[in-house]
Amino acid sequence: MLDNKQIKQLTVLLTIILFFKIAGFFTVSESVAITRVVKIFVRLMMTVFLLFIFARIKPRTGVASFTHNNRPAIVFYLLYFLLGFFSMLWTSDLMVTTLQLIMDVELLFFSYILFRFIVYVNHYSGDRQIRISHLLAISIWMIMLVMLIGKTVLPDKFFRLTHGGDVARLGGFLMNPNELGMLCVIGASMGYVELMKVKRKLFVMIVILTMVYGLVLTQSRSSMIAFMMVTGIFVNGSNSRLLKLGMYSAMILAVPFIINSIFIKAGDIQEVLSMTGRLPFWQALLTEALPEEPLWGFGFMRIYYTDYFAGVNTYAAKMTHNTFVQVLLNLGLVGFGIVLIQMFFTLRAYWSSKDKYKRLVFLGIFLPALVNSFTEFGIFGETNFGILFYQFLIMLWVVEFNPRLSVSEKITNNIIKHRQKKLRDV
Repeated sequence: MLDNKQIKQLTVLLTIILFFKIAGFFTVSESVAITRVVKIFVRLMMTVFLLFIFARIKPRTGVASFTHNNRPAIVFYLLYFLLGFFSMLWTSDLMVTTLQLIMDVELLFFSYILFRFIVYVNHYSGDRQIRISHLLAISIWMIMLVMLIGKTVLPDKFFRLTHGGDVARLGGFLMNPNELGMLCVIGASMGYVELMKVKRKLFVMIVILTMVYGLVLTQSRSSMIAFMMVTGIFVNGSNSRLLKLGMYSAMILAVPFIINSIFIKAGDIQEVLSMTGRLPFWQALLTEALPEEPLWGFGFMRIYYTDYFAGVNTYAAKMTHNTFVQVLLNLGLVGFGIVLIQMFFTLRAYWSSKDKYKRLVFLGIFLPALVNSFTEFGIFGETNFGILFYQFLIMLWVVEFNPRLSVSEKITNNIIKHRQKKLRDV
């Protein structure tokens, strides 16, 4: 068994690993080559570090055995990657496809090991458990602290000016503000889950308020919608009428500010109606690009024969700003069908589960990631932490400790039974 001190140490280590794993998606240099090397190095080092800790902790307990539930979800996710590997035969850019596949598969390996580690440690930890909601809430909070300090010290790097310089959005060149907004919502939602698990709630409230402040600074419309959805769900599930009244009142009072400051930026209503030009771009992709490669697509993370696709009356872009349109262009109707089936099995695991904690964690991550997927990279787009979080949701239902005893426990029990038999014989 692991004592409370060991569990606390492991929790701190896992939080640090997640902090750097998520931070590994941020752009640290204006040089594409340097940024790519740093990202790959940081992410790989966190996976190696996790494996090292896992290997060190095993001798203190025993050799565990695991079972895998909801197998169709992981099978179809692997099938999605397998089709991606086959697309290397026809991709319009072999280097991009290969790099994206390698990074996504590495994330999947990390996610699998992380959840094996958590399930394994919790089996030997007694009452004190490692919670994925705690790890995510604190690691994302630490990232937001860095961003908030940075925007004060180096505003030119941490703010991105849009609408002719009239709107400043937190994220700068470090991170797409919409992606950063999604990160804030996930951090806040994990804080909501933690409020239901801990007795000392003040620190958790500080974490949530930090996320909300960061979200407002990102000026992300999609993330604000996701936040309102998540908040409504968690508040509605509370037994406190006072909390419900206070939260709903605050949301109603905040609506005018949200509409004027976040949704209608610089008074441009037409921008909102066209979703910042995305609607005509999607139309062009589906009517001009997709018919050229409808069945198998242009290759994993490729949306056209060239690096940029430009419709007759649209802007040029390298990605679709919609994860489902991205899949259609990447892997065609075949890949799109695989993705829909995979999501069905993941959602079915949520619907059939009676574990309240897992259901709350799932909603707190899935809703922001899904909303973000309709306007940005998304859970099946170019490598981003949205993919990592979606993989967490898959592993949440897949990885469990084997209900049959682990190898070490079987050996121990056999020894005890053998000794008891000898005593009876005497």
